[in-house]
Amino acid sequence: MVRLVIFALLVLVLAYGFSWLADRPGDLSLIWEGQIYQTKLIVAASAIIALVAAVMLAWWFVRLVWTSPHSVTRYFRARKRDRGYQALSTGLIAAGAGNALLARKMAARSRGLIRADQEPLINLLEAQAALIEGRYAEARSKFEAMANDPETRELGLRGLYLEAKRLGANEAARQYAEKAADNAPYLPWAAQATLEYRSQSGRWDDAIRLLEQQKAAKVVEKAEANRLHAVLLTARADDKLESDPSGARDDAQQALKLSADFVPAALIAAKALFREGGIRKAASILEQTWKAKPHPEIGRVYVRARSGDSTLDRLKRAERLESMRPNNVESLLVVAQAALDAQEFAKARAKAEAAARIEPREAAFLLLADIEEAETGDQGRVRHWLAQALKAPRDPSWVADGFVSDKWLPVSPVTGRLDAFEWKAPFGQLEGPVEEGSTAAIETALKTLPPLRETRPESVVNDHRIIELERAATIAESVRPASPPPAPAKAAEPSISRPTPPMPEPKPFFGGLPDDPGVRDPKVEPEPKTRLRLF
Repeated sequence: MVRLVIFALLVLVLAYGFSWLADRPGDLSLIWEGQIYQTKLIVAASAIIALVAAVMLAWWFVRLVWTSPHSVTRYFRARKRDRGYQALSTGLIAAGAGNALLARKMAARSRGLIRADQEPLINLLEAQAALIEGRYAEARSKFEAMANDPETRELGLRGLYLEAKRLGANEAARQYAEKAADNAPYLPWAAQATLEYRSQSGRWDDAIRLLEQQKAAKVVEKAEANRLHAVLLTARADDKLESDPSGARDDAQQALKLSADFVPAALIAAKALFREGGIRKAASILEQTWKAKPHPEIGRVYVRARSGDSTLDRLKRAERLESMRPNNVESLLVVAQAALDAQEFAKARAKAEAAARIEPREAAFLLLADIEEAETGDQGRVRHWLAQALKAPRDPSWVADGFVSDKWLPVSPVTGRLDAFEWKAPFGQLEGPVEEGSTAAIETALKTLPPLRETRPESVVNDHRIIELERAATIAESVRPASPPPAPAKAAEPSISRPTPPMPEPKPFFGGLPDDPGVRDPKVEPEPKTRLRLF
């Protein structure tokens, strides 16, 4: 478009010049070697322009003839290169489709048409063809050659990393990923793998340094980078908690600045402050986190912040948490547990039932069973609440990749993924609003609760002993030999017969009565009356 505009402007300028000369006629005289040459001005201008054009045309022709060998050579070279790139493109498509035969054929053709040192993609095509055909040693040699070339170093390192992961050589994969991350921290795969490897080995300082490089290179978004930074700081604080409480406190507080509702960071900061005597500051941190995200561990730590408090003081602290987040399941459960410890059973039962109405889950019914055991001791009612707990959904836990942990961990023990643990219901149970049928579960449980009965003064252990003694007495009674039945009267005989001697009692072969008395005949031996029948 620009060339067309320039050409149009040039034509307009020439036309304007000729019209200007035509409007101003005149003669042009030239004296050369005593001869006078005279012509019109416009004719002279036209001749000069024609002469310039002729010179330019002659120069173009001479230049064309002079450079024709090089032009012909360059033409055929370009044609050959185009054929090579066409073969390379076809081979890469074939390799992506899994056609090893065509990929190998196109790789050989590309190498014949294009020099491999000029086009490194030929090595990539040959490596892909070798991987498809299962010749992994050849593929690794190609990737190593690419890793030694500065132009293809990153591509070669990625190929070697994937091969090491396939073979299970985690140490080699870690080295390739770290090498790639050191040379190019902007590579997402290398930076992510290196970050996970350093986290698994507990190298928190190196992991934080790499994450800052990624953040500067804008490889990860700001929100995600802040979250990962908070996780790494919390993990480092957890390692320092026993040996360096002040350092753990600083790291945990910095993590809370990056993620205000991060529960593990708040817990570690509070524990570190407790060790330093900063109870008020620790309580303030726990309160802020509780307002953002109530968690049962925060409630337990907050209620038991001072070891010298009485159970009533702990109940007041639990009620303070409830005032911050009213009508919350975790708040109600914390108050119910504190009320149970203080032996205020009415309040504990009311709070536990309210929690079960909001979200009927395992913890609420187990707490009701504990309250029933402590207040009444009625084992029937206790078993009723335990049965409800078995049928209720499980409580939330720290879950990562199907692994359930009793505490938060920075790295998943299954996949090694960073920040994998989530506080949720385990085993794929759905979270969200409770359905209407689940809400009515507590009402049904209260309606079917057995009536309170007087408990036996003996403990459960004594009851079991009485049952065992009764069972042993029954077995001993059944083993005792029965008296022989009286002989029936015989009819009088005419002759006087000698009295028959009594038959000796048969003895068993081993000299004693058998352990199993056998099955009695009810017509001959009546069954003894016992309190407990086994059969």
